[in-house]
Amino acid sequence: MAQILDIITTAAILYVVCAGLLIVFGVMKIINFAHGGFLTVGGYSALLVTKMGWHPWWGIPVSFAIGCVCGMVIERLVVRPLYARPLDAILATWGLGIIIGQLITLGFGREVQFVQSPVRGAIDFAGASYSQYRLILVGAAIVLGLALSAALNGTRLGLQTRAVIMNENLARGLGINSGLVRFITFTLGAGLASLAGALITPLSSVDPNLGVPWLVGAFMLVMVSGMSLVSLAIACLVLGGAQVLVSTYGNPVLGGLTIVVLAALLLRLRPQGFARE
Repeated sequence: MAQILDIITTAAILYVVCAGLLIVFGVMKIINFAHGGFLTVGGYSALLVTKMGWHPWWGIPVSFAIGCVCGMVIERLVVRPLYARPLDAILATWGLGIIIGQLITLGFGREVQFVQSPVRGAIDFAGASYSQYRLILVGAAIVLGLALSAALNGTRLGLQTRAVIMNENLARGLGINSGLVRFITFTLGAGLASLAGALITPLSSVDPNLGVPWLVGAFMLVMVSGMSLVSLAIACLVLGGAQVLVSTYGNPVLGGLTIVVLAALLLRLRPQGFARE
């Protein structure tokens, strides 16, 4: 039972990490390589909250707010001029990720630090003793998925966003301000990435390279999801589960490569990934 819970909670963690990247890619058609930097910002936001003596749960709204502010500034000053040059935008976001890491190093140093978990200990769940916090992250992933789905399908902004995703030129012809949609999307994506960073730090530690190990795996999961929140959940469950099994019964180093290798093979055999035809 513990292994099943490991698979489910790992999928939930991956979903939370990938959601912001998926939103940005779906609307803006840009791979945001600063995503790892935003994850790191979220981790250090949670660290600041605990150092200030606030309850660790405050790290969630604080990290989201800081991520959104960073997203607003970066979209306005860096990403917006590069919409018509997607390759340059990719290189710019990659550079931004490096700059964010260096700025954090200057401010906090290179040492590994730890964030206090808002929930400690284990509980008996389905006959197994399991981490309370990891189980809470499953609920967080479900709430996040439902909230994003409701926003995309039940609001005017969501309708405009879907129109931009399907055909931006046509959406502009219908009077939709695609520039505003892109601005809000990048801001939300940055906020969600920072939020994810705050959520995952109690499980490990905080350092200036916090987001780097997550970036490639998140990128591959987004590629195989076909820009669908449901497909992303399936991809996280299947590939994340494979990672857990390989790490458990094989080698943890190989487990770290599982998502990348399987995603690449899947895209070779089925270019649309887990998305429906």
